Amino acid sequence: MEYTILGIFLIFLMLLYFKVAEHYNIIDKPNQRSSHTAITLRGGGIIFWFSALLYFVQNIQNNYFFFAGITLVSLVSFWDDIQSLSNKIRISIHFLSITLIFYDLGLFGLVPIWGVLIAYVFAIGLINAYNFMDGINGITGLYTLVVMGSLLYVNVNIQWFTDGSFIKYGMIASLVFLFFNYRKKAKCFAGDVGSIAIAFWIIYLVLKLILSTNSLIWLLFLAVYGVDAVCTIMHRLYLKQNIFEAHRLHLYQVLSNEYKIQHRLVSLYYALFQIAISALVIFLYQKVGDILLFVIVVAPLLLVYTLKFYLLNKYRLKLNT
Repeated sequence: MEYTILGIFLIFLMLLYFKVAEHYNIIDKPNQRSSHTAITLRGGGIIFWFSALLYFVQNIQNNYFFFAGITLVSLVSFWDDIQSLSNKIRISIHFLSITLIFYDLGLFGLVPIWGVLIAYVFAIGLINAYNFMDGINGITGLYTLVVMGSLLYVNVNIQWFTDGSFIKYGMIASLVFLFFNYRKKAKCFAGDVGSIAIAFWIIYLVLKLILSTNSLIWLLFLAVYGVDAVCTIMHRLYLKQNIFEAHRLHLYQVLSNEYKIQHRLVSLYYALFQIAISALVIFLYQKVGDILLFVIVVAPLLLVYTLKFYLLNKYRLKLNT
């Protein structure tokens, strides 16, 4: 009953936000690098922050560092959705917010300095990778459901590491967002405020699980996004492009734009791939070594990613004939 009421209230908040967005013209206009063709409301992902707020007011005694962090990244991201900010400001706020959750998790006392530095690179990189991957209808909401659902399964059946409601609040926010976004013509897009806020939430949960189990394999719950984002960055660096500028070189973008596969179908493919990988990780946990498990998961994903180059070459040949 609690979660039903939460869902209804979040829908009400989303509809209220739509009125605000329409009034202040917070919209996403398509351009030549966009995967959409119609003007759409931006910032619908603010629902993730609202859900975090509702959880916080009920658990204020042990949730204030996380909430302070997600509030900071949401605020600067929403500002960036309305009026572009410099990368220095955004990265500085991301660094500060990550520092808050590292302190909350006791990371500074548990990990050597080189490990902390690696954790900063990972966390800030994941925040931006999650934002890069938010480009077609449904992909952020579906992928978030899969990641959080996997974390919830581990929390219940393998290793308790956090309050289950903390995960469920994020999942319900994803469902509400999907109701408005997972359509042929989306009512709203997540915007930076949505993709970055939920990425921050997921980072916090994954780090808690890693520290609880002393195992890095839970990073593989983000393997599909991770391989696509990292390989695309390497591809763009090879092409000498500015990696902070908009582009259409992710595999999901090639499938959606060049090959005209429905956005919702491509998003579903990504979610299903991650479900299969998460199930494999859970099944093989403590049955094989961590390094071997990373190889088992990442190597096939790298092969799948190379399909992008075949598709791009085939598309260019078609244009030239």
